[in-house]
Amino acid sequence: MDEFIDFLQWPAMLVTLYAAYLIGSKRPDRRIFGFSMFILSNLLWIVWGWHDEAWALIALQVALMAMNVRGIFKNEH
Repeated sequence: MDEFIDFLQWPAMLVTLYAAYLIGSKRPDRRIFGFSMFILSNLLWIVWGWHDEAWALIALQVALMAMNVRGIFKNEH
C-alpha cells in the first residue's frame, strides 16, 4: 500500500498540469472541467499528504479546493 500511495504524487502532478492547461481555455465548459480536474488533483494530493503527514500541504490543498469550487460557480453558463 505504501508504494501505491507514493506513486500517487505522479498522477496528482499530471492531473494538476492538465487542469492548468484547461482553465486557460476561452470555452467556459473546458474551464469548468479544468476546475473539476483541479479538485481531483487536490484530493490526490490530500491522500498523498495524509500518508506522509504533510499537514501544510493538506491545508494548502483544502484551501485551493475551495477556490476551485468557487471557480466552477463563477464559470457556469
